[in-house]
Order: sequence, then C-alpha cells, then structure tokens
Amino acid sequence: MKKIIFASLMILFASACKEKPEEKLMYTLFVGTYTDGDSEGIYTYTFDANTGKLSNQKLAAKLTNPSYLALSKNHTNLYAVQETADFDSLGGGVTAFALNDGVLEIQNSLGTQGANPCHVSLSGDGHLAVANYTGGNVSVFSLNDDGSLAEDPQLIDHKPLDSVKTSHAHMTQFTADGLFVTDLGLDAIKRYRQEDGAFVPAVQSSLPFKDGAGPRHFTFGKKGQLLYVINELNSTISVFEKNPEGNYQEIQVVETLDPAYKGKNACADLHLSPDGKFLYGSNRGENTIVIFSVDTTSGKLELVGRESVHGDWPRNFSLDPTGEFLLVANQKSSNISVFKRDADKGTLTFLNEAEHPNPVCLVFQD
Repeated sequence: MKKIIFASLMILFASACKEKPEEKLMYTLFVGTYTDGDSEGIYTYTFDANTGKLSNQKLAAKLTNPSYLALSKNHTNLYAVQETADFDSLGGGVTAFALNDGVLEIQNSLGTQGANPCHVSLSGDGHLAVANYTGGNVSVFSLNDDGSLAEDPQLIDHKPLDSVKTSHAHMTQFTADGLFVTDLGLDAIKRYRQEDGAFVPAVQSSLPFKDGAGPRHFTFGKKGQLLYVINELNSTISVFEKNPEGNYQEIQVVETLDPAYKGKNACADLHLSPDGKFLYGSNRGENTIVIFSVDTTSGKLELVGRESVHGDWPRNFSLDPTGEFLLVANQKSSNISVFKRDADKGTLTFLNEAEHPNPVCLVFQD
C-alpha cells in the first residue's frame, strides 16, 4: 500500500513539474530621451518577460538629449549621443559610461565634431561611430581598454560628396565588410572599408535611392545577404540583395502606409524578428507599426498588416530579448507601449503602456 501511495505521489509531482510554466527573466530597459521637456536624461526600467509589464523607473544618468544609446556586448559600457549643436564649438557630443551592477558611471564625454548627433554604434573590436545629422558627417572613435572614448576621432565628411543635396548622416553600423552609413539628405548609403587603421570608401562606395526617399535606419538579414532600409521621407522600405561580388542591388520597394491614410508621415525605425521571418517598421504620423512577412528564399516582403502604437510619433522601438514582446517609444505622447508578439503570424497585440517623458530610444540589457 505504501508503495502504491509513493508511486502516486511521484506521478503527481512529475506532472506538476511538467506543467509548471518556464519562468522567464527580468530585464533592464534603458530609455534615451529628449530633455527639452520633463525628462532629465537616461532612465531604466525593469521589464517582466512573464507579464510584459514595465516597473521600477529610475533616472540612471542626467544628460542633455541622449537620443540614441548603444550597449557593449559584454554589458560593461553604455554610450549615448548628446543631440545638440552646442556641446562645444563644433557641434554635439557623445558620452561613455561604465556599467557596474546596474549603475551608470560617467567615464568621459567628447565632441563629435558635427551638430546634432543622432545615432551611435559599436564595432565590437574597439571602435565607435556617431552619425551627425545636421553636421553631415560621421565621427569614428577608438575606444580605450576600459571602454572610454579616445581623443581625435576620424571624421568622415559627406558634405563634399554632393554639390546639390545637403548631407544628413543618420545611422552607422559596422559589419564584417566595414562601415555602412545612411545619408538621408544624399538619398544614399555610403560604404567604407578599413585600411591602415582608417575607414576609406569601399569598392561599392554608394547605394543609391530614389530622390527624396530619405534612407534612415537599416538592418541586415540572412547573415548580411539581405539589407532592409526604411526611408523616412517617402514612407517606403527598400530591400537589397548582396551579389557574389559583394555589392548590394535593390530588388524590392514596398509602401509602409495604408493607402487610405492621406496625412503626413515620417518613417523612423525597423527591426527583424529574431528568426528573420518578420520585419517591423514605425510610421510617425499614421502612428503605426507596419508588419511584413519575409520570404525565406528571396527575402522579399509581403504585407501582414499594421498596428496602432497607442501613442503619437513612434520614434524607436525594440523587441525584448525573448522576442515575444515589442516595445514602442512614442515621443510626442510621452509613453512607451508594450505589445505581445505572435511568433507564428507576426501580429501584435497591445498589452499596456507606461507614461514616460519624451522617450526616443529603447535598449535592452539581456
């Protein structure tokens, strides 16, 4: 009888363990902001990947207009632009922080030698690049062993590249091939390769776009074989494919807006799902996240639908480390919207929102 009772208890215990849902982690979310209102700089939240809720808001660092952030892969350093024109006599600034037990400790701040820096990225091997929007140039810094910024960055100036259009560098990203830079004003992506410690024009030095497209942000798919670019000014997404020679050729352009929408719009950000099956883009004006499925063979896009951001002016958005949630920074309505993501369909379901002054950039520490 005792054996029967013991066996029954073991079966119940095993069943209970099997049915217990997998406990997900709590993540830190860094929020970059504009500080011309109620915000004071960079904030942190705790994100619960079990419920999709944000809590424990804290001011992590006082800083002027930290509108874009980048976290090092080893999570020891955080970098923030200061999107101003008066950090020094040449323009805006960039700040390096050491990250110790969740606390940001300022290391140093340097001028970017261009006005209104709006994006910062890391190479992973000791370089940092800043896109200076109004300055029309890119600053490439070396990093010291502790992650702080080294003096005398390389300056890549786009202004002499076109005598008709006005350069507006908007995003930089390091790749195995070098450095890619979107220039919204020149309607182009500029490519650079590293040679003798400096970045120089690559063989394919420029990827052209339709006049007035305004390429803003981009992401790569299929390990760099595909390139997706969201165009701010004409509300489209361009798809490029890499050929055997290493050059990118445009294969598709899709509209981001509902044809029934007739108001003004300015696209902002885009991200692929972790499995590469869906692409998301933000529409500022229509105030939606547009959703596309990605063909697994060609990489081309097919519309899934659009979801309201439950706010105004979705500047930047981010998928959480689990890939199950999508969070949107709504700049003008001062809120962060949280959506549950259907991994099979790509669709989004609104869950909740957190009030936050002028959020513009969301970066998870996983």
